This record gives sequence, structure tokens and C-alpha cells, in this order.
Amino acid sequence: MVVRTSSSLSTPAEALRALREATPLTQCITNAVVTNFTANALLALGASPAMCDIPGEAGLFAGISGGVLVNLGTPTSEQRDAAREAVAAGTPWVLDPVAVGALPVRTALARELLDAHPAIIRGNASEILALAGTGAGGRGVDATDSPENALDAARSLALRTGGTVAVSGETDIIVDADRTARVSGGSALLTKVTGGGCALGAAMASLLAVATAFDAATAASAIWAVASERAASRTRGPGSFAVAFLDELAALQPANLEGRVDDEVAR
Repeated sequence: MVVRTSSSLSTPAEALRALREATPLTQCITNAVVTNFTANALLALGASPAMCDIPGEAGLFAGISGGVLVNLGTPTSEQRDAAREAVAAGTPWVLDPVAVGALPVRTALARELLDAHPAIIRGNASEILALAGTGAGGRGVDATDSPENALDAARSLALRTGGTVAVSGETDIIVDADRTARVSGGSALLTKVTGGGCALGAAMASLLAVATAFDAATAASAIWAVASERAASRTRGPGSFAVAFLDELAALQPANLEGRVDDEVAR
């Protein structure tokens, strides 16, 4: 069942509560490296993931989903065609432009997909700069720029698409045409686990079923910050952290998210 609302949910706590009540079906066209972790993260959070990325089915499935993720981590020819189908279905969707910039196939596809107006673009600072045409990209999937340096690029992409752009980093920055929010904190161990950032994009897609794009991106960033901090506090390294992070996503209560959005201001 598709569950959507046009009303803004003012806090991450409200968004998390709404997601768990709705258990939204979330289509993930994502990269082969992170499929299992992404699915487990969405299940732990309270959503219902489906990795439907076959041309001829992707568009149909997007039509019955609450939110769609298009992650360009391993963009095979089949996945590229599936992504084009899915974004044409009219369901709110997230673009995760993994490693765009120096790599031509994914970069061309990411810029093509901008014309389909993603509700949210989520990436690191170097990816956002490259997608906006003002940077060359990072070192593979690793950023070489800071979120603050990508703020103008993020705003330009938000204006172009009419959506929200979330720049991940030590402090996540979320912008649309009028608003800016910052979510600080989180654990650096997220960068040592395959799929930490990609699963964040999937969480944003799930939250699109119950919240506006800006609120969905802000809520997901706050959820990731709190759950990763709680997981890191009781683990010794990335292996145990990955398991603990899933546990903390499942155990997270809406009240744990209060006060995690540092500021939100009109432009």
C-alpha cells in the first residue's frame, strides 16, 4: 500500500513514529555491494524493503511503493534501465549519486536522472559538487570536500530539481529552496562499514512515504547520527559495530531524536 502525506512532519521523532505505523514498502535499486545491509537496516528501522531492479518490473513496482531509492554504486546496464523506469512512475524517490565525477557512465546517468526531479539527492560533499558541475568528484566513494564547501552546490541542485539535497559528513547539511538544517554527531565507524551511507539513502526513501522530502532527509540523518553513536558506545570495531547499529535502529525510540537537528533557518 502506498502511504503519502503532503503535510510537513515537524520533527524527526514524529517521522520515525509515522514510519513505524505505516511500514512503507520501499523499492531499492541499489548497488550489489550493499544490498543485504540496506535491506536489514530498513527492516530494523520499521520499513519493508524490496530490491526490485529488473527492467520490465521496476516501473510497475515503483508505482506501488511508498518511496524509491536509486543508488548508482554499481550501475549495470540493466540497473540503468530499471532506474529510468522507476523514476518515471511518479513515486517520490531518492538519488544517491555514488562516486560521480571522474567515472563517466554513472555521471552521465546521474545528470540525466536530475530531469526526473528526485525528491531527495543524498551524497557526500564531493559527489554533490560533481553533480552540480562545480567539482571533479572525490576519491572513489570517499569525499575530499567538506559539507560546508558544498552548500552552494547543494542549494543550486535543490533549486533545479525542486527537491531537497542532503550532504553527508561530520555534520550533515540538508537544504531545499528555502530551508537549511544541520545534524551533527554520529560515529566515524559508519565509514568503516560497507553500506552505511547507502542505507541512509534508503531510509530517506522509506520516510518519503510519510513525510515531506525535507523532513524525511532531516529525520533519516538524525536517526543515523543517534543510532551510530549508541552502537559505537558499546562496540570495539567495525564488525561488531555493524551488528550493533542494526540493533540500535530497531531499539531507537522517537524520544531519542529530540534536539538532534542543530538549526533550521529560512534562507
